[in-house]
Amino acid sequence: MQLTDAAFTIIVLIFSVIIHEVAHGYAAYALGDPTAKLSGRLTLNPLRHIDPMGSVLIPAFLVLTHSGVLFGWAKPVPYNPYNLRNQRWGEAVVAGAGAASNLFLAVLFALFVRIAAATSFVPQGFVELAVIIIFANLFLGLFNLIPFPPMDGYTVLRGILPYRAAFSLRAFEERIRGLGALGILLVLIVFVTVFSGPFFLFVSWIFGLLVGG
Repeated sequence: MQLTDAAFTIIVLIFSVIIHEVAHGYAAYALGDPTAKLSGRLTLNPLRHIDPMGSVLIPAFLVLTHSGVLFGWAKPVPYNPYNLRNQRWGEAVVAGAGAASNLFLAVLFALFVRIAAATSFVPQGFVELAVIIIFANLFLGLFNLIPFPPMDGYTVLRGILPYRAAFSLRAFEERIRGLGALGILLVLIVFVTVFSGPFFLFVSWIFGLLVGG
C-alpha cells in the first residue's frame, strides 16, 4: 500500500468510526433518549469523538503493518437505555445502528463505483478512493456485528433473546467490559490469530458482490 493510500485509509477509518458512534446517538435520540444530544455528541466534529488510542493509533498501526484487519473505535456515545421508549427492542436498535451506518456507506459508495464503471465521467482516482471507503466500512460494519462483547452484535443478540438468556449474556458482557482496554485487546488478539483469515475472505466476497468485481 502506498503512503498516500495508507494515509487516506486511516482518515477513512477515523471518520467511519465517528459516523458509527453518531449513528448510535441518533438512534437513541429517535427512541426518546436525549443523553447524546445533551452531551453534544450528535455532531461529526472529530474533536468530540476521537479516542487517541482507538481512533488514531490502532487504526494507523493496523494499516501501516498491512495486518489485513481494519478496526478502530471512537469515544462511546452515551445513552440511557431506561429512557428508550421501546424497552424490548430499543437497545438492539441502538446497537445495530452503528454497524448499519457503516454498511449503508459501503453500499452507497459501491453504487458510485458501479455508476463510474458504466460511464467515463469519473476520474479513476476517485474510484480508487471510493473502493477504500467501501472496504473499510464493510469491514467495520460486519466486524461490529460479531456476537461477542464488546461488539455491537452481542448487544443486538442480547436484545432479541428471551429475558433469562439475555440476563446471562449481560453478566458475561459486564465481566468483559470490566477489563477495559485489556478486554478489547484480548478480543482483537483472538480474532487476528484465529478468525481474521476466514473473515477477510467473507468481507472480500461481499465486497465483490457490491462492486460487481
